[in-house]
Amino acid sequence: MRPVFASLTAIAAALTLAACETTTPVASEAATVAATADYSQLMDDLRILSADDMQGRDTGSEGGARAREYIVGRLEALGVQPSPMGRLQPWEMQGRTREGTKTFNGTNIIGVIPGTRVSDKYIVVTAHYDHVGVNNGQIYNGADDNASGVATMLELAKRLKAAPPEHSVLIVALDGEERSLLGAKHFVEAPPVPLSSISMNLNFDMTARADSDGKLWVTGTYQHPYFRPVLERIAPRGTVSLAFGKDTPEDKGADNWVEASDHAAFHRVGLPFLYFGVNYHADYHRPTDDFEKVVPATFQSSTELAIEGFRALDAWLDQ
Repeated sequence: MRPVFASLTAIAAALTLAACETTTPVASEAATVAATADYSQLMDDLRILSADDMQGRDTGSEGGARAREYIVGRLEALGVQPSPMGRLQPWEMQGRTREGTKTFNGTNIIGVIPGTRVSDKYIVVTAHYDHVGVNNGQIYNGADDNASGVATMLELAKRLKAAPPEHSVLIVALDGEERSLLGAKHFVEAPPVPLSSISMNLNFDMTARADSDGKLWVTGTYQHPYFRPVLERIAPRGTVSLAFGKDTPEDKGADNWVEASDHAAFHRVGLPFLYFGVNYHADYHRPTDDFEKVVPATFQSSTELAIEGFRALDAWLDQ
């Protein structure tokens, strides 16, 4: 998530920001889900993807391949079918490193869940599974960034298989986000369905550590204001609530997230997007971003908000 080489000053400034617009949410029919949900698989996905043997999941690395194999296995176990172009979308592109640009060979993972009402329109749900690998002998496990977003996406896929969506959904685990959004750029250049059939992109990047401010931030409603009333009615879950922002001309530098993650590639080709993610925290892009730092109840609440957000958008679109 966000530029690998963001300055410590910019990150510190982002950590101090507390302003957000608020609304009065109301409970929905999904309000009882959190009380009855089994989160064991969600937590297992987070733990396994951020374990040391994934070696930081760098694009093109052995650990990245191991993470890819795990995600493919999870989609297969859920019964999520491959996309029209297949399960895997390999690519080769120039990306950034600390030593300069180099060629990366990455692979996106794609599944499809057919819709019941608007089957010819797609919501593309994305989460990047790569992280920054091993640096100076230290493994950057990236539990929050972004094993968490992948785990949230897999939980959503599980729920959609049990209760199908109204729109068709592409479940996309993207590679190469940390190397300049490479997988997302390739996806929109060579999509498995026509871009004209994509209703929106919903991107999950860092959904675990909302304990920094109690917010799961939604970026993109400044660009697409019609989405905001759809989401404003979603009530908080536990200690976590939705917040809107980090997308206006007044949001500067590291506090503007419009170009901060894979949703930027969709935005650049004119597709509507929303980005769900938590604020910066002290372990962001550090080798201390580990599974043990995640508060399970907070992560579970954020995941419920993300899923309820998807459901609300799915019901509202193309009415």
